[in-house]
Amino acid sequence: MSNWEIIFATTINEFSDLSDVEEATRVTLRLLFAAMLGGVLGFEREHQGKAAGLRTHMLVCLGSCLFVVAADMSGAMDDAMSRVVQGIIQGIGFLCAGTIIKGEHLSNVRGLTTAAGIWFTAAIGVAVGLGKEATALVSTGLALIVLHILPLLFQRTDKTDH
Repeated sequence: MSNWEIIFATTINEFSDLSDVEEATRVTLRLLFAAMLGGVLGFEREHQGKAAGLRTHMLVCLGSCLFVVAADMSGAMDDAMSRVVQGIIQGIGFLCAGTIIKGEHLSNVRGLTTAAGIWFTAAIGVAVGLGKEATALVSTGLALIVLHILPLLFQRTDKTDH
C-alpha cells in the first residue's frame, strides 16, 4: 500500500462516525432543529435589543445538542451522559455569570433574564440532543411566552393602574 493510499484510508476512517445514512440524517436533523429553536429565542432577544441575541442563542443550543449527540454516538451509558449534561450546565453557568452586571445597589442588577435565557436555551439543546424534539418545541414556545407575552401583559396592567 502506498503512502497516499494509507493517507486516504486513514482520512476515510477518521470521518467514519456518520457511516450510515440513518445516523447521519438523525444527527443532521437534531443539530438543525437545535439551531432553529435557539435562533427563535435569539431572534426575540435581539429584537428586544439584548446583547445575547440570535447568534449567541443559536450557538448555545447547537453546542449543547452537539455535546449530547456526540456522547450518545460514542455509546455513553446513562452515568456518562449524566456527566456530559452536568458539564454543559456548569459551562453555561459560567457563560451566564458573565452576562450579569451588578450596579452599586443590590436593586441595580442587569442581565438576569439574559443569563436565564441562555441557560434555558442550553436545556433546549440538551433536549433536542436526547431526541426529545417535541419537549424542546413546547419549551421554546413557553420561553417565548415568558419573554415576549408576559412583559406585554405587565405593561397593560401598569397602564391601567395609573
